[in-house]
Amino acid sequence: MEILSLLGQGFATSLMPLNIGIVIVGVTLGLFVGAMPGLGSVNGVAIVLPLTFIVPPASAIIFLAALYYGAMYGGAISSILLGIPGSSTAVATTFDGRPMAQQGKAGLALIAAAGASFVGGTISIILFTIFAAPLADFALKFGPAENFALVLLAFTTFVGLGGDDALKTIAMICLGLVLSTVGLDLITGQPRLVFFDMPGFYAGISFLVLAIGVYGIGEVLWTLERSRIAPTVTPAKVTYAELRSAIVTLARTWKTMTIGSVMGFFVGMLPAAGATPASLMAYGIAKSTSKHPETFGKGNVEGVVAPETANNAASTGSLLPMLSLGIPGSPTTALLLGGMVMWGLMPGPMLFAEQADFVWGLISSLYTANLAAVLINLALIPLFVWALKMPFSVLCTLVLVLCIVGGFAPDQRMHDVWLILVFGIVGYLLRKADYPMAPLVLALVLGPVMEQSFRQALIAAQGDVTTFITRPLSGTFIALALVFFLLPLAAKLRKRRQAVHSG
Repeated sequence: MEILSLLGQGFATSLMPLNIGIVIVGVTLGLFVGAMPGLGSVNGVAIVLPLTFIVPPASAIIFLAALYYGAMYGGAISSILLGIPGSSTAVATTFDGRPMAQQGKAGLALIAAAGASFVGGTISIILFTIFAAPLADFALKFGPAENFALVLLAFTTFVGLGGDDALKTIAMICLGLVLSTVGLDLITGQPRLVFFDMPGFYAGISFLVLAIGVYGIGEVLWTLERSRIAPTVTPAKVTYAELRSAIVTLARTWKTMTIGSVMGFFVGMLPAAGATPASLMAYGIAKSTSKHPETFGKGNVEGVVAPETANNAASTGSLLPMLSLGIPGSPTTALLLGGMVMWGLMPGPMLFAEQADFVWGLISSLYTANLAAVLINLALIPLFVWALKMPFSVLCTLVLVLCIVGGFAPDQRMHDVWLILVFGIVGYLLRKADYPMAPLVLALVLGPVMEQSFRQALIAAQGDVTTFITRPLSGTFIALALVFFLLPLAAKLRKRRQAVHSG
């Protein structure tokens, strides 16, 4: 009953005219961001983050969460109509969505994707509502040692579960941690790593500057290099007959949607996991449990439904550890975390106690954003078909202008603009060398938290380093971190052993 009462108070915030308008704008923008190849939720949030300073923090996070939701819906549009996923989270949707479009069932595929996204979002939001407060209550037991160990665990999950080269992931985490120390020391106030003694570095390196550079400029350069041939857009329109047929079809896939939603939510909660592996796992489960697995990849509607429920559920699941523990579950939520810190809000268990109106306003807004996303998605399908025919040169020019203006606006310093350009070029080169960007952003956001917790714990323990392993919770987190850190090494040893036996 307490949860229902808090949720009711949250709806009083989210249903304010300003916030309803913000949800509609955020979802619509997110749908376009998700539908355009080369963009995606991470890039969209990074580019528009500076605009959130013109509204209150509660409205700002509602706007970004709505954009995130819309982008997760929108990724399926280009996967089906172009055969090119709008983001990595919609890769699995391409497997059967594109064949359906080529068979003249583009409308059915789009409706099925939107309906499945709505179901996945709804189930995951209900789970979010149930688990948010208990997880925050549990996290209230954390001290500096536990906070340090939890951040360490978040970093090692990127190493063990991220799917990227472990050494490259570690290198990017270390680079992010180094960048997080630029500026004045947290305790002594002494300058650290002030490059070339430039005054702009005394304030540190802004998370916003890095995010816009890497995910804005860098992503545009990367996409320009890859998109040299314009793909063909499959025409699509939504008719009443297709809508009715899709609803009947979706009803038959309720088991697939339920499994995808629940699994996606809990996979999304894991740092470094996120929506992409959740969608691929859901697709694999749907195929392996289907009575007709041979039809997957040839236009089976379950091949669209499974990944779409999972990636939308995972996007909601990734918000839970961010709000409750201060640990983002995906690159996009790492950006949201950085935004909240800039607005003067510190995610974590105390947020639920000190800013209950804010937290439950955000949770209730997820319900309205989910409903708005499915309605706007279906209504604007003809517009998306037209937008996908836009030359990317026009889109990238707009993105570049927004990146530069967005980087300059918060502090109005040319130092930040030059840094954005530098980070954009460096991000592009690192991307070409197949270095993951998410660990870099995560380390810059969590680096100060990790350093502060580490030093506070040592001061409280009078320099005794064993305090991190003698405390039960922090000791457990560090043990888990060690396991995740050693996973890639264990996998390599297993492959080498198998190669020796097979040889």
